[in-house]
Amino acid sequence: MPTVVMTHGAFCGGWAFEAFREPFEARGWTVHAPDLPGHGPDGGVAGRSMTDYSRSLAQFCEDLPEPPVLIGHSMGGLVVQMAARSVKPRAVVLLAPSPPWGVSGSSVEEAITAVGVHLVDPFWTGAAVHPDRHLMRHASLDRVSRARQDSILDRLVPESGRAVREVLNWWLDPFMTTSVGPGPLSAPALAIAGSRDVVHPAGTVRQTAQRIGADFRVMPGMSHWLIGEEGWEDVADLALAWLETEARAAA
Repeated sequence: MPTVVMTHGAFCGGWAFEAFREPFEARGWTVHAPDLPGHGPDGGVAGRSMTDYSRSLAQFCEDLPEPPVLIGHSMGGLVVQMAARSVKPRAVVLLAPSPPWGVSGSSVEEAITAVGVHLVDPFWTGAAVHPDRHLMRHASLDRVSRARQDSILDRLVPESGRAVREVLNWWLDPFMTTSVGPGPLSAPALAIAGSRDVVHPAGTVRQTAQRIGADFRVMPGMSHWLIGEEGWEDVADLALAWLETEARAAA
């Protein structure tokens, strides 16, 4: 069975996939869920760029015996897109992914968030940003039980302010850090959105899918935490079914 590398989103770590990885492992997949730089026990995200994250993922994949399947959630979905050109994965699955450079948001909430982040402190600072627990409860974890919310929130870590701004304010980045290049990815790709997601709404995920030539699916009634909210098993089953179909088509 293939190897899959799962890449977590902002403020998280590889632990975010503790449940989501289980259906893959049950079918014999080898699953890796590494921490992005600075997100492990030692910390140290200040000054990190999205480029640092994508290079770290690419380097991790270089040490694997075969090209893996890449799965990324939220900001990790953008890290996967950025790394995919050099990794040349077997396939790519994006779960509520952050959009790449040039893809505009599709909602007022996204615009407000981008402006708000820009005004927090001097733009492009390398300082670490601490997670907003209230925002996480009502935007990312809104379909997760209160007890589970507390468990997740207690494990969150600071995120690089630079990386956050490269994602949310790409139009102010002359270096086009989060660009994924022109044309579709070389590997088959699937982008999945939650119909109730206000962090990366379905309309924005659809634009991302169109940019990279990915298939697009919407999970009715689901929000942003596709890897652990109610119904996450259906997301995993959809991803596995799609991956197995792609494998049969390539055989």
